[in-house]
Amino acid sequence: MTDSKLNKGQPGIVRAALFGFCPHCGAKSMFAAFTQFERKCSGCGLSYEGFNVGDGPAALMVIPIGAIIITLAILLDIAVRPPFWVHALIWVPFTAIIVILFLRVAKGMMLILEYRNKAGEGQKADDQP
Repeated sequence: MTDSKLNKGQPGIVRAALFGFCPHCGAKSMFAAFTQFERKCSGCGLSYEGFNVGDGPAALMVIPIGAIIITLAILLDIAVRPPFWVHALIWVPFTAIIVILFLRVAKGMMLILEYRNKAGEGQKADDQP
């Protein structure tokens, strides 16, 4: 079965990650909490514990989110020149909200891509049967 037939009818990767659709059956069962994975899919039984998402999503988000926040803060400072406490009042919660929202999508995308690409732990050629 080709990849196009396998993914036919499945939502796009960003939508699937945002709403927590299982990469195997499409059930909305990937997340137990906002950014925490379930142990397994309630629809098909796919175990999410075997996937190693790790710190990849957080590391990939640092640069783009930081660049956006810094750019917006500089533009605000140039336009209005608010005191420092105003910057803290605006950018600290805004940054936290953006990171949490993007972390869910990034973690979901990494798990889905790991599933679709059949990624696993690396092995040396000698270790293979």
